[in-house]
Amino acid sequence: MYRHLERRLAQHVRDFVQRAYQLELKKVVIEQPPKVELGEYALPLAFELAKPLRKAPRKIAEEIVNGIGPVEGFEKLELAGAGYINARLNRAALARALAADENPKAEVPGGKILVEHSSINPNKAAHIGHLRNAILGDTFVRLLLFAGREVDVQNYIDNTGAQVADVVVGFLVIEKKSRAEIEELIRQPHFDFYCWDLYARVSQWYVEDKQNLQIRLETLHLIEQGNNETAAIAELISTAVLRRHLETMARLDIEYDFLPRESEILHLHFWDLAFRKLKASGVLFFEDEGKNRGCWVMRRGNQSAALSAGDAGKNAGDAGKNAGDAGKNQDESQDEQKVIVRSNGTVGYVGKDIAYHMWKFGVLGRDFGYRKFYRYPNQRECWISTTVGALDHPHFGDVAAIYNVIDARQAEAQTAVIDALRGLGYNHQADHYTHFSYEMVALTPACAAELGYQLSDEDKGRPYIEVSGRKGFGVKADDLIDRLIVSAKNEVDARHPELAEAERQRTATQIAVGALRYFMLKFTKQSVIAFDFKEALSFEGETGPYAQYAAVRAANIFRKGGYDPDHFSPPDLDFAKYLQGEHTDEIWELWLAAAKTSALIDQCIATTEPAYLAKHAFQLGQLFNTFYHRFNVLNEPDEARKQFLLVTTAVARRELIRVLAVMGIRVPAVM
Repeated sequence: MYRHLERRLAQHVRDFVQRAYQLELKKVVIEQPPKVELGEYALPLAFELAKPLRKAPRKIAEEIVNGIGPVEGFEKLELAGAGYINARLNRAALARALAADENPKAEVPGGKILVEHSSINPNKAAHIGHLRNAILGDTFVRLLLFAGREVDVQNYIDNTGAQVADVVVGFLVIEKKSRAEIEELIRQPHFDFYCWDLYARVSQWYVEDKQNLQIRLETLHLIEQGNNETAAIAELISTAVLRRHLETMARLDIEYDFLPRESEILHLHFWDLAFRKLKASGVLFFEDEGKNRGCWVMRRGNQSAALSAGDAGKNAGDAGKNAGDAGKNQDESQDEQKVIVRSNGTVGYVGKDIAYHMWKFGVLGRDFGYRKFYRYPNQRECWISTTVGALDHPHFGDVAAIYNVIDARQAEAQTAVIDALRGLGYNHQADHYTHFSYEMVALTPACAAELGYQLSDEDKGRPYIEVSGRKGFGVKADDLIDRLIVSAKNEVDARHPELAEAERQRTATQIAVGALRYFMLKFTKQSVIAFDFKEALSFEGETGPYAQYAAVRAANIFRKGGYDPDHFSPPDLDFAKYLQGEHTDEIWELWLAAAKTSALIDQCIATTEPAYLAKHAFQLGQLFNTFYHRFNVLNEPDEARKQFLLVTTAVARRELIRVLAVMGIRVPAVM
């Protein structure tokens, strides 16, 4: 409702300015006054118009206020300060619409959106850093779905990369296990944990003797080649670990539609097809001298397409004249090149990624095979790529927009893919390709010590401790979830011993998952997160349990009063009586915040920043808790006012549940 009314106000202002001053406004800036008693919206428009109209801002603001006429949903517009315009809503009308949960239909852009997230190497257990990626991606999917968009959720699986090769080396060379022995291990619980430890051992083995890296290279070539025993074992291991990853993420209510694998990008010759197009269009060129000699490279930045024939001819003379300088600057110019195919013929990560993204946008001219891989408890099917698969699969790829949730260290590779698309002439697709970038997750020293890691005095003084999968230092995702559930269960057991064991376990799980997801979302994407158990699980402050507790408190009011909070039917109330006049601003702030959910979700999508929604959930919780302590709802002697307070409680609870659901957080029955 809040965003709908904001747009209505902007359109009325735009129409008036065109009518009165013959000016077309592309955008009307609308802000929020510092205090709710000043109104709900503030327009600095008069300052913007002062120069073209050659009038004082206050005079322009006065003309707009006096001439714009009535705006539906608004009580009035007021002149403020040196030229601001404050707009006051009709509080009763908005409250009535909110109580009835009226949501004006907004225009929803067409076209499917692809969100790719998680993309964990299938060589060991998922860790805490992977959880930030998955939670950010899953929440963004939920934001888009709330906004009415059609979304495909994909999880790219690099099952032929060096990390998988390392674990294969561990099993075959270090542990000398047969295929049958590996298959037996796969059937054991937490096979991914076993691989976690083995991966760290292999990494140390490489450090001890650099010659061992040759075995990794040979193994990697066999895996990429396919149709051999080493590749078959790699397939067994990566598939088993992948299944464990899906089980881990399902604990956090994170699901996927499709798992495209690098093996199929290789075996279905996606790259070969893309390579021909990239060479033909001049995006890639062969370097025959210097340090990149023998490589296929592309220029960095927006100059990836080759020079046109005309430009090449025009510059031929200059090339001869500057031959001496060219030799001197050769290394510098080659620093501006991105190697896509190495001199030994192997294709780098970026090359395969270019082909993959051409498929995503439906411009490659080739498709995967598909088969069902994993069924979630809600019966949702997750598909995986194959060379030849089912004919009745859903349609994947050929999307209108892409959001890749990948950490900030991959910015250069992401830019290279966008440059390649532009060089191929796919500017529209490149414009709708978004790198959803985020920073790493670390541990506070206290958290690392609690997990049993030995810290030096220097480590103890650091703001955070970085994790390293190669060194085996970090927090496995399942271990983290388990520890959070145990901590939450201790609290639930102490507070609610009367509940059955299964109910206490379910409640503890919902609190733990809520704590984890909220903690990962409350920091802006470009902030490094230092995870801390105590901070995440706190029932006070900006945490998931705090917001959950506010919603539970609201439900308790209804339960104690003998009402059903999910089916509470508000009576026909005189909202103006309770929301207008003196001493009503405090309660109106809660109503106004409840009206902003859709606006905040739009903001999160536009900025790819879910942290705004986490802040909104916290503010809703704060405002409701203030209301809870200020008003004794069930003991209110005035029946009409009591019903108004109950409606206020119902609206706050509904919006808290709604916001938390978009964050992937459930509200338990008790706290």
